Amino acid sequence: MIGVLTGSASGGMTIALDALGDTYVRLAAEQGIDPALLHRVAVIGSGTLDSLPHNGAVVTLLAVCGTTHRESYLDIFMVAIVSVVLALAAVIALGSAFGSF
Repeated sequence: MIGVLTGSASGGMTIALDALGDTYVRLAAEQGIDPALLHRVAVIGSGTLDSLPHNGAVVTLLAVCGTTHRESYLDIFMVAIVSVVLALAAVIALGSAFGSF
């Protein structure tokens, strides 16, 4: 959620993991979740929220392509959110079935 506020996946994840990382690692250990899998899910999740309209990469992409949010945001939504959420579901399912990979 902090990635939404900062407009940066890496910035938001850094802030969140600095504040809550120890708690997440402890909870993962209690639940038998591999920390590598937990990290993958956090990275994919924050990257998905990073594709909001105010993100610098989105604004730069639209400027370079010479298009507007209105013209292109459905495409950005499908590529950066829908496909990534499907990939996230696959990672969670595979990680739950086989552990970290």
